[in-house]
Amino acid sequence: MLRVEMDRTDIPNAGPGETAATIKALATPALLLDKDRLDGNLARLSSRMARQGVVLRPHMKTAKSIDVARRVYPSGVGPITVSTLAEADYFAQHGFRDITYAVGLAPHTAERAMRLRKAGIDIKVLLDSPEQAIILGAAARAAGVAPSAFIEIDCDGHRGGLTAGDPKLIAVAAALAEAGVKLAGILTHAGESYGLSTPAGLVAAAENERALAVAAATTLRAAGHECPVVSVGSTPTAHFAEDLTGVTEMRAGVYMFFDLVMHGVGVCTTDDIAISLLATVIGTKPEKGWILVDAGWMALSRDRGTAAQRVDQGYGLVCDVAGKIYPDLIVSQASQEHGILSIRPGSAQALLDLPIGAKVRILPNHACATASQHELYNVVSAGSDAIEARWPRIRGW
Repeated sequence: MLRVEMDRTDIPNAGPGETAATIKALATPALLLDKDRLDGNLARLSSRMARQGVVLRPHMKTAKSIDVARRVYPSGVGPITVSTLAEADYFAQHGFRDITYAVGLAPHTAERAMRLRKAGIDIKVLLDSPEQAIILGAAARAAGVAPSAFIEIDCDGHRGGLTAGDPKLIAVAAALAEAGVKLAGILTHAGESYGLSTPAGLVAAAENERALAVAAATTLRAAGHECPVVSVGSTPTAHFAEDLTGVTEMRAGVYMFFDLVMHGVGVCTTDDIAISLLATVIGTKPEKGWILVDAGWMALSRDRGTAAQRVDQGYGLVCDVAGKIYPDLIVSQASQEHGILSIRPGSAQALLDLPIGAKVRILPNHACATASQHELYNVVSAGSDAIEARWPRIRGW
């Protein structure tokens, strides 16, 4: 084993409910957010969309934090996307008024969304059937409001929605008109782009997403339906789209933090990943090639999104407390509260000799899933041990 000398500190770890001033004093597991990397990621996509002349409607499902939203919109508020109505409520309470709820509609969500509409929130919902149009119309009449909805388009077989050439597209638009619902436009998500790994493939996926979205909008307009918004988006296609002609807005969410899946796709480097999970070494089994830490799937999530990629990162890639990656050291196994660190299979790297009490940072496979396990972000700056702020995040539906 390769012996690693760790910085020692006489500052006790902060316990539950206490406030730590430094990373080294944090009780673990704890979620860290590098605000410099966050700001860099935000600026990168914002400037890219500005050059293309497309509105960026950030998806807040990853961050779920007003403090992060304020980094996105430092001068006020702007259009956002959400994946839960708990998010919609939360951001509405903080002044956001232009919200797209980008999950298919059910009767109870239609009722909740229309209550927000009645409170003055311009919430637009998502559907792909005449049945949902009827449900939305009824909920809107009960609330005494005028609703607005997107028709979901399936551009790559990834999830819900109608194909761009489906005759039902016109039927859904007609059902919306009959139910007294304004057609906001069409919305699609190139989710299959997450399974790609080459620039050429990502460029092609972005163009397919654009072309099918525009085709659906053209079909609706030709049938006499207004279709003002053509909304596309996934983090990979947002960063690789070369032509967004006909598109009016782009949605993306995980770009704020990035993660190992996005690294495997080729959208970011590990130096762009803004969140990490702080853990403490609680045991070693050198005979098995293991280091045990106090962060299992309850802290990291069960997401193994890199398992299908060229490089399997296990449950996460391990760094020292300052964020420098330990070569080929991954979280290879995870139980509820235990993580097992080991050298990646096939690597010639020696296992580190990390002492009990040493802290490590783990880069997550899926930023949304790991962040969802935690109540707040411990905000840090690159190269600093100081905890600069604690940003709460919301959970639930």
